[in-house]
Amino acid sequence: MAEIVKRKKSISRYFVIVLIIVITVIYLIPFLYIISTSFRPWTEILDFPPKIIYKPSIGSYIRIFTSRTVYPPGEKLSDEEVANLKWYERIVYNETNEEVIRMGDLPRRYLNSAIIGVTSTVITVILGTICAYGFSRFKIRGKDDLLFFILSTRMLPPVVVVIPVFLMFRYLNLTDTHIGLIILYTAFNVSFAVWVLKGFIDEIPIEYEEAAMVDGYTRFQAFRMIVIPQAVTGIAATAVFCFIFAWNEYAFAFLLSRKVAQTVPAWLPYQMGVLGYDWGAAAAGSVLFLIPVLVFTIILRKHLVRGITFGAIRK
Repeated sequence: MAEIVKRKKSISRYFVIVLIIVITVIYLIPFLYIISTSFRPWTEILDFPPKIIYKPSIGSYIRIFTSRTVYPPGEKLSDEEVANLKWYERIVYNETNEEVIRMGDLPRRYLNSAIIGVTSTVITVILGTICAYGFSRFKIRGKDDLLFFILSTRMLPPVVVVIPVFLMFRYLNLTDTHIGLIILYTAFNVSFAVWVLKGFIDEIPIEYEEAAMVDGYTRFQAFRMIVIPQAVTGIAATAVFCFIFAWNEYAFAFLLSRKVAQTVPAWLPYQMGVLGYDWGAAAAGSVLFLIPVLVFTIILRKHLVRGITFGAIRK
């Protein structure tokens, strides 16, 4: 009997593993298709049904990094002229008959996303940690009401406040500026950071700080040397989620930026070349855009697992 029960448990475990693998593959299909599209030659991107086996090309990645113009109809370069082209210019010419004229806008937009995303995340985590510590350790009149008020800012869909925010930013001359988007993303993320980090700080026994202050530490020293190291898991998890929001945000970036502070999400959909919409370049840009979030998440993956399951649901 025990052997039968053990066998059933083993079968159930293998079934769950297979089910998880199948679900994971289904979820990865769009991502894998984007990667596949980014490496397809220009002439095969719109083929239907799409070819499973094809000769990979990095032409889409070159086009997303460059600005180009098409040669006049019927004009063909000689073999000698083609040989004198730079290697990336030759790839573009052979695929789309275009001439590379300058570096494109992706590096600038990528830098804007990095500046805005990293800066807003750092500010959010700092403010959220300090605020969460105050709510966790001190008696504050109307604490529950204040916490609910902070949380309520996340209940309002961003599209509802788009027009008021635009008018306010235009009045303050913050449109198309890095500082404007940093302030906006910080304001939206800080409520989430406070609630998540408060749960983690609540788990840290207050006796640790009291013992440190008995030994001569100040309140700030106890916070810096006792609380922060203990809450590093929650801080890391909060940073991941805040960075993902700031990195991926589209609506406000599209409305409040045009050239100077425009981020990748607001710029990427407009890859309209002289030959029509460049799906390959858009796919290549999407892959490059996902890399920082993927790397950041992998680096903090150990903290992220616990951050998802603890802290945020504690009071």
